[in-house]
Amino acid sequence: MNYSNMMNRHHRPALEKAKLGHVRFHDFRHTYASLLIEQGENIKYIQAQLGHLSPTVALNLYAHLMKDTNQAAVWRMEDAV
Repeated sequence: MNYSNMMNRHHRPALEKAKLGHVRFHDFRHTYASLLIEQGENIKYIQAQLGHLSPTVALNLYAHLMKDTNQAAVWRMEDAV
């Protein structure tokens, strides 16, 4: 896929149609990953969706978004004990 062609034929016209202004293509990718994490999707699934080589790559990029998830795990453990 030719990056310039994709940007000129699809990305920019879609942004104009949606009246979004300048949004980088990669911003949508990060938003998608962030929303998957927010809804509690498995990191292996996220890794596959984004095409990362391993879950470790996804975790290195997005682990900071998992703080609430970790807190919820602590509360579940507390309830279990």
